[in-house]
Amino acid sequence: MPELPEVEAVRAGLARHVVGRTVTAVEVLDPRPLRRQDGGAEAFVRGLTGRVLTAAVRRGKLMWLPLDDGAALSAHLGMSGQLLVRGTSALGDGETTDPSRLLADGPRSADLTATRAPSLVRNLSVRPTHLRVRLHLSARDGDPGPDNGAGGAALDLVDQRMFGGLHVTDLVPTPDGAPGGAGSPDALLPADAAHIARDLLDPALDRRGAVARVRSSGRAVKTILLDQRVVSGIGNIYADEGLWAARLHGLRPGSWLGPRVAARLLEQTAAVMERALAAGGTSFDALYVDADGAAGFFARELAAYGRAGLPCRRCGAPMRVQTIGGRSHTSCPRCQSRPRRPRR
Repeated sequence: MPELPEVEAVRAGLARHVVGRTVTAVEVLDPRPLRRQDGGAEAFVRGLTGRVLTAAVRRGKLMWLPLDDGAALSAHLGMSGQLLVRGTSALGDGETTDPSRLLADGPRSADLTATRAPSLVRNLSVRPTHLRVRLHLSARDGDPGPDNGAGGAALDLVDQRMFGGLHVTDLVPTPDGAPGGAGSPDALLPADAAHIARDLLDPALDRRGAVARVRSSGRAVKTILLDQRVVSGIGNIYADEGLWAARLHGLRPGSWLGPRVAARLLEQTAAVMERALAAGGTSFDALYVDADGAAGFFARELAAYGRAGLPCRRCGAPMRVQTIGGRSHTSCPRCQSRPRRPRR
Protein backbone atom coordinates (compact mmCIF):
# COMPACT_ATOMS: atom_id res chain seq x y z
CA MET A 1 0.00 0.00 0.00
CA PRO A 2 1.36 3.47 -0.81
CA GLU A 3 2.55 5.20 2.36
CA LEU A 4 3.19 8.86 3.15
CA PRO A 5 6.09 9.46 0.71
CA GLU A 6 4.29 7.77 -2.19
CA VAL A 7 1.00 9.59 -1.49
CA GLU A 8 2.85 12.90 -1.17
CA ALA A 9 4.44 12.28 -4.58
CA VAL A 10 0.93 11.87 -6.02
CA ARG A 11 -0.36 14.96 -4.21
CA ALA A 12 2.56 16.96 -5.58
CA GLY A 13 1.65 15.99 -9.13
CA LEU A 14 -1.99 16.90 -8.59
CA ALA A 15 -0.93 20.29 -7.22
CA ARG A 16 1.06 20.86 -10.41
CA HIS A 17 -1.50 19.77 -12.92
CA VAL A 18 -5.10 19.93 -11.71
CA VAL A 19 -5.42 22.68 -9.10
CA GLY A 20 -7.37 25.62 -10.52
CA ARG A 21 -9.12 23.53 -13.16
CA THR A 22 -12.87 23.01 -13.43
CA VAL A 23 -14.42 19.54 -13.57
CA THR A 24 -16.33 19.68 -16.87
CA ALA A 25 -17.64 16.10 -16.87
CA VAL A 26 -17.38 12.89 -14.86
CA GLU A 27 -17.29 9.34 -16.25
CA VAL A 28 -17.97 6.48 -13.83
CA LEU A 29 -16.89 3.32 -15.63
CA ASP A 30 -17.10 1.19 -12.48
CA PRO A 31 -19.08 2.38 -9.42
CA ARG A 32 -17.29 0.17 -6.91
CA PRO A 33 -14.63 2.77 -5.98
CA LEU A 34 -17.52 5.07 -5.00
CA ARG A 35 -18.80 2.72 -2.28
CA ARG A 36 -18.34 5.41 0.40
CA GLN A 37 -20.29 8.02 -1.55
CA ASP A 38 -23.63 8.95 -0.02
CA GLY A 39 -26.15 8.78 -2.83
CA GLY A 40 -23.95 6.64 -5.07
CA ALA A 41 -22.58 7.48 -8.50
CA GLU A 42 -25.26 10.03 -9.32
CA ALA A 43 -24.45 12.09 -6.22
CA PHE A 44 -20.73 11.79 -7.02
CA VAL A 45 -21.19 13.15 -10.54
CA ARG A 46 -23.53 15.90 -9.34
CA GLY A 47 -21.14 16.96 -6.57
CA LEU A 48 -18.17 17.36 -8.93
CA THR A 49 -19.52 18.63 -12.25
CA GLY A 50 -18.85 22.34 -12.64
CA ARG A 51 -16.74 22.56 -9.50
CA VAL A 52 -13.19 24.02 -9.36
CA LEU A 53 -10.38 22.02 -7.72
CA THR A 54 -8.82 24.62 -5.40
CA ALA A 55 -5.97 22.68 -3.75
CA ALA A 56 -4.38 19.24 -3.28
CA VAL A 57 -4.01 18.32 0.39
CA ARG A 58 -2.62 15.31 2.25
CA ARG A 59 -2.61 14.06 5.82
CA GLY A 60 -0.78 10.78 6.29
CA LYS A 61 -1.94 8.47 3.50
CA LEU A 62 -5.20 10.34 2.85
CA MET A 63 -5.60 12.97 0.11
CA TRP A 64 -8.36 15.40 -0.70
CA LEU A 65 -9.01 18.05 -3.33
CA PRO A 66 -11.05 20.95 -1.88
CA LEU A 67 -13.78 22.28 -4.15
CA ASP A 68 -14.93 25.85 -4.64
CA ASP A 69 -18.29 25.12 -2.93
CA GLY A 70 -16.70 24.13 0.40
CA ALA A 71 -16.82 20.36 -0.10
CA ALA A 72 -13.90 18.14 -1.14
CA LEU A 73 -13.06 15.15 -3.30
CA SER A 74 -11.54 12.65 -0.88
CA ALA A 75 -9.19 9.99 -2.28
CA HIS A 76 -7.64 6.87 -0.79
CA LEU A 77 -5.33 4.81 -2.99
CA GLY A 78 -5.75 1.54 -1.09
CA MET A 79 -3.42 -1.24 -2.20
CA SER A 80 -3.10 -0.46 -5.90
CA GLY A 81 -4.96 2.76 -6.71
CA GLN A 82 -3.41 5.33 -9.02
CA LEU A 83 -4.46 8.90 -9.72
CA LEU A 84 -3.02 9.70 -13.15
CA VAL A 85 -3.15 13.05 -14.93
CA ARG A 86 -3.61 13.09 -18.71
CA GLY A 87 -3.53 15.74 -21.40
CA THR A 88 -1.50 18.32 -19.45
CA SER A 89 1.68 20.16 -20.36
CA ALA A 90 5.04 18.50 -19.79
CA LEU A 91 6.01 21.13 -17.23
CA GLY A 92 3.72 22.97 -14.87
CA ASP A 93 3.92 26.70 -14.21
CA GLY A 94 7.19 27.55 -12.51
CA GLU A 95 8.30 23.92 -12.43
CA THR A 96 11.94 23.01 -12.56
CA THR A 97 13.68 19.83 -13.62
CA ASP A 98 16.46 20.41 -11.08
CA PRO A 99 15.52 18.96 -7.67
CA SER A 100 18.71 20.21 -6.00
CA ARG A 101 17.37 23.75 -5.78
CA LEU A 102 14.24 22.61 -4.01
CA LEU A 103 16.13 20.37 -1.58
CA ALA A 104 18.87 22.87 -0.77
CA ASP A 105 17.36 23.71 2.62
CA GLY A 106 16.67 20.06 3.52
CA PRO A 107 13.74 17.80 2.66
CA ARG A 108 11.46 19.03 5.46
CA SER A 109 11.38 22.62 4.21
CA ALA A 110 11.49 21.80 0.50
CA ASP A 111 8.61 22.40 -1.89
CA LEU A 112 8.14 18.84 -3.02
CA THR A 113 5.54 19.72 -5.66
CA ALA A 114 8.23 19.96 -8.32
CA THR A 115 11.12 17.62 -7.56
CA ARG A 116 10.86 15.86 -10.93
CA ALA A 117 9.45 16.72 -14.32
CA PRO A 118 6.58 14.55 -15.63
CA SER A 119 7.87 11.70 -17.71
CA LEU A 120 5.47 12.17 -20.64
CA VAL A 121 2.31 13.85 -21.86
CA ARG A 122 -0.52 11.32 -22.02
CA ASN A 123 -3.07 11.07 -24.77
CA LEU A 124 -6.65 11.42 -23.57
CA SER A 125 -7.84 8.94 -26.19
CA VAL A 126 -6.02 6.17 -24.32
CA ARG A 127 -8.07 4.34 -21.70
CA PRO A 128 -5.79 2.32 -19.44
CA THR A 129 -6.66 -1.12 -18.15
CA HIS A 130 -8.50 -0.93 -14.81
CA LEU A 131 -9.70 2.64 -15.42
CA ARG A 132 -12.58 3.13 -12.96
CA VAL A 133 -13.36 6.86 -12.91
CA ARG A 134 -12.32 9.75 -15.18
CA LEU A 135 -12.74 13.43 -14.36
CA HIS A 136 -12.63 15.66 -17.43
CA LEU A 137 -10.98 18.99 -16.59
CA SER A 138 -10.90 22.40 -18.21
CA ALA A 139 -7.97 23.35 -20.42
CA ARG A 140 -5.40 26.00 -19.56
CA ASP A 141 -2.49 27.68 -21.31
CA GLY A 142 0.32 25.26 -22.07
CA ASP A 143 -1.85 22.18 -22.48
CA PRO A 144 -1.18 20.15 -25.65
CA GLY A 145 -4.57 21.11 -27.15
CA PRO A 146 -6.88 19.04 -29.33
CA ASP A 147 -4.03 16.82 -30.51
CA ASN A 148 -4.24 14.93 -27.21
CA GLY A 149 -7.43 13.22 -28.31
CA ALA A 150 -9.89 15.56 -26.55
CA GLY A 151 -10.06 19.12 -25.32
CA GLY A 152 -8.81 19.87 -21.81
CA ALA A 153 -7.19 17.42 -19.40
CA ALA A 154 -8.32 14.48 -17.29
CA LEU A 155 -7.73 12.90 -13.91
CA ASP A 156 -8.05 9.10 -13.91
CA LEU A 157 -8.58 6.71 -11.04
CA VAL A 158 -6.96 3.43 -12.11
CA ASP A 159 -7.25 0.60 -9.60
CA GLN A 160 -6.48 -3.05 -10.26
CA ARG A 161 -7.43 -4.51 -6.88
CA MET A 162 -10.33 -2.17 -6.10
CA PHE A 163 -9.29 -1.27 -2.54
CA GLY A 164 -8.99 2.46 -3.27
CA GLY A 165 -11.85 4.89 -3.55
CA LEU A 166 -13.20 8.38 -4.18
CA HIS A 167 -16.07 10.28 -2.62
CA VAL A 168 -17.29 13.85 -2.25
CA THR A 169 -17.59 14.87 1.37
CA ASP A 170 -17.93 17.89 3.62
CA LEU A 171 -14.93 19.62 5.19
CA VAL A 172 -14.93 20.34 8.92
CA PRO A 173 -12.61 22.47 11.11
CA THR A 174 -9.52 20.77 12.51
CA PRO A 175 -9.74 20.23 16.29
CA ASP A 176 -6.47 22.10 16.95
CA GLY A 177 -7.09 24.98 14.54
CA ALA A 178 -3.94 24.20 12.52
CA PRO A 179 -3.91 23.50 8.76
CA GLY A 180 -5.57 20.23 7.83
CA GLY A 181 -2.54 18.86 6.01
CA ALA A 182 0.25 19.44 3.51
CA GLY A 183 -0.79 21.56 0.56
CA SER A 184 -3.20 24.08 2.09
CA PRO A 185 -3.16 26.63 4.93
CA ASP A 186 -6.87 26.04 5.61
CA ALA A 187 -7.72 24.50 8.99
CA LEU A 188 -10.11 22.01 7.40
CA LEU A 189 -10.19 18.28 6.74
CA PRO A 190 -12.74 15.75 5.49
CA ALA A 191 -15.43 14.98 8.04
CA ASP A 192 -14.70 11.24 7.92
CA ALA A 193 -10.96 11.78 8.51
CA ALA A 194 -11.15 13.57 11.86
CA HIS A 195 -9.86 10.46 13.65
CA ILE A 196 -6.62 10.37 11.63
CA ALA A 197 -3.65 11.72 13.58
CA ARG A 198 -1.18 14.19 12.11
CA ASP A 199 1.85 12.66 10.41
CA LEU A 200 5.51 12.91 11.32
CA LEU A 201 6.25 15.46 8.57
CA ASP A 202 3.43 17.79 9.64
CA PRO A 203 4.81 20.96 11.31
CA ALA A 204 1.64 21.11 13.44
CA LEU A 205 2.23 17.66 14.96
CA ASP A 206 2.36 17.71 18.77
CA ARG A 207 5.53 15.67 19.09
CA ARG A 208 5.36 15.34 22.85
CA GLY A 209 1.81 14.11 22.50
CA ALA A 210 2.88 11.58 19.85
CA VAL A 211 5.64 10.28 22.11
CA ALA A 212 3.16 9.98 24.96
CA ARG A 213 0.72 8.01 22.78
CA VAL A 214 3.46 5.57 21.77
CA ARG A 215 4.50 5.04 25.40
CA SER A 216 0.95 4.69 26.71
CA SER A 217 0.35 1.41 24.89
CA GLY A 218 1.52 -2.06 25.86
CA ARG A 219 1.21 -3.26 22.27
CA ALA A 220 4.22 -4.13 20.12
CA VAL A 221 5.82 -0.92 18.89
CA LYS A 222 5.56 -2.11 15.27
CA THR A 223 1.78 -2.33 15.72
CA ILE A 224 1.69 1.10 17.36
CA LEU A 225 3.51 2.72 14.42
CA LEU A 226 0.88 1.31 12.05
CA ASP A 227 -1.98 2.79 14.09
CA GLN A 228 -3.14 5.87 12.16
CA ARG A 229 -4.64 7.28 15.38
CA VAL A 230 -1.17 7.54 16.94
CA VAL A 231 0.70 9.03 13.97
CA SER A 232 -0.49 8.73 10.40
CA GLY A 233 1.21 7.89 7.14
CA ILE A 234 3.35 4.96 8.35
CA GLY A 235 2.85 1.54 6.79
CA ASN A 236 4.83 -1.68 6.80
CA ILE A 237 7.75 -0.29 4.80
CA TYR A 238 8.59 2.77 6.87
CA ALA A 239 7.75 1.11 10.19
CA ASP A 240 10.45 -1.49 9.51
CA GLU A 241 12.86 1.17 8.25
CA GLY A 242 12.30 3.44 11.25
CA LEU A 243 12.71 0.59 13.73
CA TRP A 244 15.93 -0.51 12.04
CA ALA A 245 17.30 3.04 12.11
CA ALA A 246 16.42 3.35 15.82
CA ARG A 247 17.86 -0.14 16.61
CA LEU A 248 14.56 -1.32 18.08
CA HIS A 249 12.81 -4.64 17.59
CA GLY A 250 9.17 -4.39 16.56
CA LEU A 251 8.02 -6.67 19.38
CA ARG A 252 9.17 -4.27 22.09
CA PRO A 253 6.10 -2.90 23.90
CA GLY A 254 5.60 0.82 23.58
CA SER A 255 5.25 1.12 27.36
CA TRP A 256 8.82 -0.17 27.73
CA LEU A 257 10.27 2.75 25.79
CA GLY A 258 11.65 5.71 27.67
CA PRO A 259 10.75 9.22 26.44
CA ARG A 260 14.07 9.70 24.66
CA VAL A 261 13.94 6.30 22.98
CA ALA A 262 10.36 6.85 21.77
CA ALA A 263 11.26 10.33 20.52
CA ARG A 264 14.31 8.95 18.70
CA LEU A 265 12.16 6.30 17.03
CA LEU A 266 9.76 8.91 15.68
CA GLU A 267 12.63 11.16 14.58
CA GLN A 268 14.37 8.32 12.75
CA THR A 269 11.15 7.26 11.05
CA ALA A 270 10.52 10.84 9.93
CA ALA A 271 14.07 11.08 8.59
CA VAL A 272 13.61 7.89 6.56
CA MET A 273 10.39 9.22 5.03
CA GLU A 274 12.09 12.51 4.16
CA ARG A 275 14.81 10.62 2.30
CA ALA A 276 12.16 8.56 0.55
CA LEU A 277 10.36 11.76 -0.51
CA ALA A 278 13.56 13.09 -2.05
CA ALA A 279 13.75 9.87 -4.10
CA GLY A 280 10.11 10.03 -5.21
CA GLY A 281 9.00 7.27 -2.84
CA THR A 282 9.34 3.49 -2.96
CA SER A 283 8.15 1.68 -6.10
CA PHE A 284 8.30 -2.11 -6.28
CA ASP A 285 6.28 -2.45 -9.49
CA ALA A 286 4.23 -0.47 -11.99
CA LEU A 287 1.36 -0.06 -9.50
CA TYR A 288 3.28 2.41 -7.35
CA VAL A 289 3.75 5.57 -9.39
CA ASP A 290 3.04 9.28 -9.00
CA ALA A 291 0.42 11.31 -10.87
CA ASP A 292 2.78 11.56 -13.85
CA GLY A 293 3.26 7.78 -14.00
CA ALA A 294 6.86 8.05 -12.74
CA ALA A 295 8.30 5.53 -10.27
CA GLY A 296 10.24 6.38 -7.12
CA PHE A 297 13.72 5.05 -6.43
CA PHE A 298 13.93 4.62 -2.67
CA ALA A 299 13.61 0.81 -2.88
CA ARG A 300 17.34 0.60 -3.60
CA GLU A 301 18.07 2.32 -0.26
CA LEU A 302 15.86 0.19 1.98
CA ALA A 303 17.76 -1.19 4.97
CA ALA A 304 15.16 -3.58 6.42
CA TYR A 305 11.90 -4.03 4.52
CA GLY A 306 12.03 -6.92 2.05
CA ARG A 307 15.64 -7.81 2.94
CA ALA A 308 15.12 -11.08 4.85
CA GLY A 309 18.19 -13.29 4.47
CA LEU A 310 20.38 -10.45 3.22
CA PRO A 311 23.20 -9.02 5.34
CA CYS A 312 22.35 -6.14 7.65
CA ARG A 313 23.66 -2.91 6.15
CA ARG A 314 25.02 -1.96 9.59
CA CYS A 315 26.58 -5.12 11.07
CA GLY A 316 26.39 -7.79 8.36
CA ALA A 317 24.20 -10.28 10.26
CA PRO A 318 21.51 -11.99 8.14
CA MET A 319 18.20 -10.15 8.40
CA ARG A 320 15.21 -12.11 9.71
CA VAL A 321 11.48 -11.83 9.11
CA GLN A 322 8.61 -12.69 11.45
CA THR A 323 4.95 -11.82 11.82
CA ILE A 324 3.72 -9.23 14.32
CA GLY A 325 0.01 -8.55 14.49
CA GLY A 326 -0.54 -10.16 11.11
CA ARG A 327 2.11 -8.02 9.40
CA SER A 328 5.64 -9.00 8.42
CA HIS A 329 8.53 -7.47 10.32
CA THR A 330 12.10 -7.65 9.01
CA SER A 331 14.84 -6.88 11.49
CA CYS A 332 18.47 -7.56 12.37
CA PRO A 333 18.92 -10.14 15.15
CA ARG A 334 22.13 -8.42 16.27
CA CYS A 335 21.29 -4.71 16.01
CA GLN A 336 17.63 -5.10 17.00
CA SER A 337 17.57 -7.69 19.76
CA ARG A 338 14.21 -9.21 20.70
CA PRO A 339 12.84 -7.88 23.99
CA ARG A 340 13.03 -10.02 27.09
CA ARG A 341 10.41 -9.96 29.78
CA PRO A 342 11.75 -8.20 32.89
CA ARG A 343 12.26 -10.39 35.92
CA ARG A 344 9.58 -10.10 38.58
